[in-house]
Amino acid sequence: MTNQTFLGHPKGLFYLFFAELWERFSFYGMRALLTLYMTQKLLYSDEMSFGVYAAYMSLVYMTPLIGGMLADRVLGYRKAIIMGGIFMAFGHFFLSIETPFFFFTSLALIIVGNGLFKPNISTFVGLLYHKDDTRRDSGFTIFYMGINLGGAIAPLLCAWLASVYGWHYGFMAAGFGMLSGLFFFYRGLTSDVFGDKGNVPNPDTFQQKTIGLDQGKQIGLLALLSVPLFALLVRFNEYEHYLVWLVSLIILGFLLYIASTVTIQERKQLIVIVYFTALSTLFWAIFEQAGSSLTLFADRNVNLIGINAAQTNSINSTFIILLALPFSFLWTFLNRKNWNPNSAIKFGLGLVFLGLGFLVFARSASVADAVARTPMIYLILGYFIYTVGELFLSPIGLSKMTELSPKKYLAFVMGVWFCSNFYGHYFAGKIANLTAATNSGSPLLEKGFLSNLLDSVTGMTLETSTSMGAAFQQLYSYVSVYALFGFVAIGVGVLAVLISPFIRKLMGEVR
Repeated sequence: MTNQTFLGHPKGLFYLFFAELWERFSFYGMRALLTLYMTQKLLYSDEMSFGVYAAYMSLVYMTPLIGGMLADRVLGYRKAIIMGGIFMAFGHFFLSIETPFFFFTSLALIIVGNGLFKPNISTFVGLLYHKDDTRRDSGFTIFYMGINLGGAIAPLLCAWLASVYGWHYGFMAAGFGMLSGLFFFYRGLTSDVFGDKGNVPNPDTFQQKTIGLDQGKQIGLLALLSVPLFALLVRFNEYEHYLVWLVSLIILGFLLYIASTVTIQERKQLIVIVYFTALSTLFWAIFEQAGSSLTLFADRNVNLIGINAAQTNSINSTFIILLALPFSFLWTFLNRKNWNPNSAIKFGLGLVFLGLGFLVFARSASVADAVARTPMIYLILGYFIYTVGELFLSPIGLSKMTELSPKKYLAFVMGVWFCSNFYGHYFAGKIANLTAATNSGSPLLEKGFLSNLLDSVTGMTLETSTSMGAAFQQLYSYVSVYALFGFVAIGVGVLAVLISPFIRKLMGEVR
């Protein structure tokens, strides 16, 4: 392990910080444009746009399961990151060619590339710290700030370029962001700040040849050949539920295999990994209305000041930047005082804050103006509250996966963790569909206590919104869904806090 440090952390952390910053710039820059591009340029319906968006985003977080396994067994983290970055760069550049063929091919290239890049750069961060290093949570929070610095800048710049010069300029900017991420990672390799971390795990296995190609080239060829398959899955997203079942069976089978090869304590920790992944799935299913229904909500029903709807995607990441270092220092301070709540409690609190944020979005309808537009302050406040929830859950989850996982299966477990985003985005698409324009006249719930509770939060009823016109019907469709799932998140979060002592015992020495 290299001994080079900067600001009290391994120097390699900051090369990974900037590599991930620019990779996320490319990812979030494109994401901010995607739903609006489909509804405004390609003229897809809300349902079609939500379906494509959910399929793309869920597959982006399914392929890390495969990429993690390939890095563990064959490629090593370094080669996987470089290969993935190249695929993603091509994907972003091809999006600038405004035809359906290149649209779906580009999404597929990004899906494949992200699978190789995303789990392995996060795993790399964990390798920079000893397992019992108290700086680990702080380091992951700093790394998470890099993710969100890219996520904050990208929607502002890419959306501005798209609105002023055309959609393809916004997508090209995302492609250049990906190339910048590869540059920083390569500089870290040439500067030798990673020591011996991330190399090919078994050179003999890597060099084995079939049809004249070593295993690294074979993986690259298979990745390329998988692109048409993923393009079809995104295009015909109504069949994605078959893939969900297949992935679930594969994960379950491999987890059972791992459980049969590890110690009793490691089996208990595998149970915690599955539990945290399930909570994270619920979190992302609700959280990831950003980019889909929340972007259309901002476009159609919020009085935006100074920014357009695509640029609202930077609000969450901006709050992450403002809060990440204070949270990093907070965890370090609480560790010193021995007051730091364990991870099981943090997960529960993360869900509670997420739910409160969505209740704020829902409450905005009570002060809508005559054309069904709500004050922008409610959008900003809701984003702020649920960003606090994200900081309680997401970077802590990344850190805990590297601690709870059996060492030889680390990248696979990281892939399982990112599968919470796969499942989350799949279900996020189902939630977003409840807000679609064609559903705006349909009751969300039968009349009763819960429907009355939703109406009291939103200050609206289906009947009053229907009598006031289509704009108010659409507003009610958004806010009633947000209120319902806000309460779901709060309820599960409270339950998670209550059972946290039991989960803490399963974690062993990991906090």
